[in-house]
Amino acid sequence: MFEKNLQLAELIDTYAMLLSDRQQRLLDLYYNEDLSLGEIAEDVGISRQGVRDSIKKAERELAFFEEKLGLVARANAVREAGEQLLSLLPVGSEAAMAARRLLAVSSGEEEGTN
Repeated sequence: MFEKNLQLAELIDTYAMLLSDRQQRLLDLYYNEDLSLGEIAEDVGISRQGVRDSIKKAERELAFFEEKLGLVARANAVREAGEQLLSLLPVGSEAAMAARRLLAVSSGEEEGTN
């Protein structure tokens, strides 16, 4: 279950902007704010089943985007390759520092925060 939620979080982080504002809001309320389907239904003024259906549809769309674009898989592959490269380089070397910067940039972190 945890792995599925982690994968879904990566999909949301990567593709949420491709969803409608309503879908983004429902996913945010459900996954980030941890509201129940009933609480969300009351908040947005639709049925509990409507909330569930909308969330499931948004999840399917996120999976479709990943299937077609593969951005999450590519980012994970780059990160894994970078970590492997870093483990092979001498600690403190210029090459290791460059690999560390590359990992930070590829993960969206600010340079120098690692």
